[in-house]
Amino acid sequence: MTGVNFYGIWAIYRFEMARALRTLWQSVATPVITTSLYFIVFGAGIGSQMPSFDGAQYGSFIVPGLMMLTLLTQSVANASIGIYFPKFTGTVFELLSAPISPFELVVGYVGAAATKSVVIGLIILATSMLFTPLRIEHPAAMVAFLLLTAITFSMFGFIIGVWAKGFEQLNFVPALLITPLTFLGGAFYPISRLPEPWQTISMFNPVVYLVSGFRWSFFGRSDVDIGLSLGMTALFLALCLGLIVAIFRTGYRLKN
Repeated sequence: MTGVNFYGIWAIYRFEMARALRTLWQSVATPVITTSLYFIVFGAGIGSQMPSFDGAQYGSFIVPGLMMLTLLTQSVANASIGIYFPKFTGTVFELLSAPISPFELVVGYVGAAATKSVVIGLIILATSMLFTPLRIEHPAAMVAFLLLTAITFSMFGFIIGVWAKGFEQLNFVPALLITPLTFLGGAFYPISRLPEPWQTISMFNPVVYLVSGFRWSFFGRSDVDIGLSLGMTALFLALCLGLIVAIFRTGYRLKN
């Protein structure tokens, strides 16, 4: 049994990170400006009229949701673009014929996408601290949720990049699925405050479990049990992993 080709993984990872560094200013400035606008509008404007939630001011309450919104969209976008461009230019056949396994290929692309997303998430966290007092009761759990979510949705983005036949399909899922589900998943309001039947309907939104678990790591309270949040995240991770395995076994939209 041959060992893992760490050089191949590093080559893909370094190439993807270099592509991100070429747009470093845009990558850093965009989340900082967007976060500032959210706090100006929601934190200062609307937040002053809102009650506290779980002992946290509204400005503090929306930080986990704002981080999760950016983390999901950035993870999907980074990973999908990373694998789509080799398909678009035809260089994907060079990758498939190179002495690198599908596992190593996925680790390189997903690792780079997750790294970029986590960095942007931490930038949003640092920016948020300039606007609102913030406490993190379970920092280890916060980091774990951050990494797990970034890796899971980077894998999901990888699947979208393989599936997409054009730039329209590439942007379809993030724009019309991820963002709406995040806004409806309790990112900016507690699910427990919704009237029935909307509270029950919200439980069918998978993003609810991600936002709820991530918010628990900040304030120690959440709309959903922390064990259930971790279980749903792990389930989606396993589903994405299974789809990626199927893609490479069948060559779906990679070899044809």
